[in-house]
This record gives sequence, structure tokens and C-alpha cells, in this order.
Amino acid sequence: MTGRRDGVLEGLAGNPAAPSSVLLRLLGVEDIHHIVRIVVWRKDLPQDVVDAVVTHPDRRIRSLYGESGHADPEQRARLLDGHPGDAFVLAHGPMMYRAAAPPLPDWAYERLLEHPREYVRYELVRFGYLPPHIAATLADHEEWSYRVAACRAWDELPEAARRSLLEDADDDVRTAAALHVFRGDEELTTELVGRLHGDGRLGEVLESGALTREVAERMVAERPWIAKLALNPTLPADLVAKLAVDDDPSVRLAVSARPGLTEEERAAIDHAVDPEDRLATLRWVWDARDDPEVLRRCATSGHVWLRRSAAVCRGLPDDMVELLSDDEDFAVRLLLAEYHPAAPAELLLDLWLHGSHRAVGMLIAKPQFPSTGLAARFNDAADPRARALVVRDPDATLAQIDRLSRDPVAAVRAEAARDPRLAPARVRELLAEPETVHAAAASPRLSAGEMHALLDEVGVPRQTGHTSAGPSSP
Repeated sequence: MTGRRDGVLEGLAGNPAAPSSVLLRLLGVEDIHHIVRIVVWRKDLPQDVVDAVVTHPDRRIRSLYGESGHADPEQRARLLDGHPGDAFVLAHGPMMYRAAAPPLPDWAYERLLEHPREYVRYELVRFGYLPPHIAATLADHEEWSYRVAACRAWDELPEAARRSLLEDADDDVRTAAALHVFRGDEELTTELVGRLHGDGRLGEVLESGALTREVAERMVAERPWIAKLALNPTLPADLVAKLAVDDDPSVRLAVSARPGLTEEERAAIDHAVDPEDRLATLRWVWDARDDPEVLRRCATSGHVWLRRSAAVCRGLPDDMVELLSDDEDFAVRLLLAEYHPAAPAELLLDLWLHGSHRAVGMLIAKPQFPSTGLAARFNDAADPRARALVVRDPDATLAQIDRLSRDPVAAVRAEAARDPRLAPARVRELLAEPETVHAAAASPRLSAGEMHALLDEVGVPRQTGHTSAGPSSP
């Protein structure tokens, strides 16, 4: 019964047709926290459910809403009117994968910046999101951490404020400011190298700063972040030559990926890139992300690190998008599919069907992922993942959807169970199958009465007011 209960709850929590009355009952699920999360993180949560969530007696439910990247910012900000501890989750903000949640209204940030609890203020200015126009107002704040936060809005600051932050009495403030302007400045680079000993930000400085001969020699000898240093365009030629034959393969690889080298010079350096190697985008390529000529050279390079770096740049010319979509390196193709809005539909489809990396599963949500024509292509496919794609085709017939709902593979039947074209009678049959109950419970063909009956069956109480997902807490 436990498996069926979990399936019913998970399906109903994500059912796009679930009315407020069903969602409110699901808030009372006491023993499966992730079910409540699915409800609270829904897009377009009905207003009466939002009202129940932001005033819920269980702090965990209120916090889940504060962490939702889909919640309306004005509604999330209502948590400031409740228990003071709720402000912390607003200060931290939603953590979305490769996306940014819409900011809170200005008044909410102003209240958070003046919050009576120090840990809330600290969380906001050190780790939370501050809109640039709000952060820029903190440049002359008496608290050093606020002035550090102001540096994150560097482009919004007037010249006088920038000069003041660069000359601030606090080391952390000066460092935060200098990290915005050190490139091309030997004096600032030297200061930062001395100031950031043991700090992870030293790698950025060694990769991009203007190195004096003395600093370059010392850093080569001391070898902190040596692979980053090997990428620095200002590293003297004799030191580059020394690192090109370094015993460390990561150092030789970095030298081979320096800007300004010819293809012959890159190939002459003993380096290798394994298909499974995770390589950060080369900074000099990213800095040229809107320069089609630089990106063209990178996309046609024999060096896979350059091609991978070009693949993430939206400024990549169209013909280079086509070229990289057929690249021999899987990571190049995957990065292109993930980041470029013009990545070919067939590339996304091929990666989704045949790729093994966890990221390929998200490609199906891309707007250019194919839909029309999939029924004709995959209705009789041997691969169950391909057969399941038939439901994405708006022209798929009712007979095809029904056939999929009877597929020998449970995952294919589950895809059909969620499809709004599937007959309600067949959905009810799939509700009886342990392998498809979760998907059938998510079907929009279920009526509100049927959804409530399912909740009755698995023991979720009817609403009589607020129901806590656990012990009530402030």
C-alpha cells in the first residue's frame, strides 16, 4: 500500500488540473516532505493555496515557498509580514539550475537590509541576490559587508563611488573592488596576488591579471594555481616555454589552450583531453563571446577545449553552430545543445535518445526539441524511449496514444497515462497498475471528485483548516 500511496500523492501533486481543494489537502501530507515541495513549487499556484502556504503554521512549508523560483515575487515577499525567521529564506533566495528567479520588489530588499536579525542581513549581502540598482546604493554604507555587496553592482556605480571603494579602509572591500578592474593593471594585480594567498579567487587573478616579471617568476616557482597561470596572456614567453614541457599534464594542456597560438603550435604541445574531462570555459574565449571571428577560429580549431568553449557562446555564427552540432566530441555537442538557442532540433533529439550524461534528460524541455512528426517516426520504434516520444506529437492519433498506454514497457505506458488525449476509462485502468499509478494520478482527465477519492483511499484527511506537514513550528 505504501508504494501505491506514494504514487498517488506524487501524481496528484504534479497534476496540472488539480484544483485548490486537492492541493490544500496535499499540504497536510505529514510523512512525505517532497510531496509538499512539489505542490508548493508549482507554477501558477492558485491564490487561495498561496494564502494558505504563506500563513501556514509549519515553518518548513513557508520556507519551501520562499525557496520557490516559480513563486510570484510579491507573494514570496509576504513572508516578511510573518515570523521574523522566515526572512532568512528570502535573503538567501531560490536556487535555480542555470536560471535566475525574478527579484523581490524593492521594498522587500529594503526591509531585509534593515532586518533586526543580523544573520538575515549577513545572508543577503554576502550570499543572496541583490538587484544592481539596490546594491549600488550601499557603496557608502557604514558596514563593510554592505560595501562589498555594492561592488557586485560595479557597472552601476558612478566613478566617484568606484574610486572610494578601491581606496576603502577595509581590505575585503578593496579586494572586491579591485577584482573588477585588475586586468591590465600590473600594480593592482601584484597587490591582489599578495592579498589573496590561500584564497580561491587567486586563480582568477593569475589567469587574467597583468603580471610583472617578478610576480610571474615567483608564481611559477611557488605553483599555486599553476594551470591557471599557464593561461595568462601576459606570462613571459620563456616561462610559457618552460610550462609547455611541465611534468604536470594539466599545465601542458593549459599552455596548449592559450590565446594567440597557431594550430601547429597547439598541436606541438604534448596534451590530451579525455572525453570525460570536465573543462571550464576558457576565459579568453568567453570574453570574446560576441566576436564571430574569434569564435569561428575556436570552432574550427583542432583543440577540443577551444571548441567546447565556443559551443557555449550565443554569438557563435550559424554555420559554426551547424559545424559543432556534428562534432566528434560528445561534450562539444552537449554544450551546444544546452547553451545555444539555435542548436538544431535533430541534435537535441539524438543526444536525448543516445546520450548517457545526466544533462541530456533536460534537453526535452528546450523549445526547439522536435514534436511534430514524432508519431510517424517512432510509433513502431524498437527503443522504448523513442516510442515514448510519440506523445509529444500534437498530431498523434487517439489510437496511437491508446496503443502506447498498453506498451510492454511501463515507462512508455506512464508517458501515455499523463497525456490529456488518453480516454478517462483507460486512465482509470492505469491507476490500478502499480507501475503506472503515479503517472495516471497526474492525468488531467481525472475529475476533482476522482482526485479526492484517491486522497481518501490513501488516508489524506479532509481539510478543516491549516494542516501541518509535521509538528507545528514558528
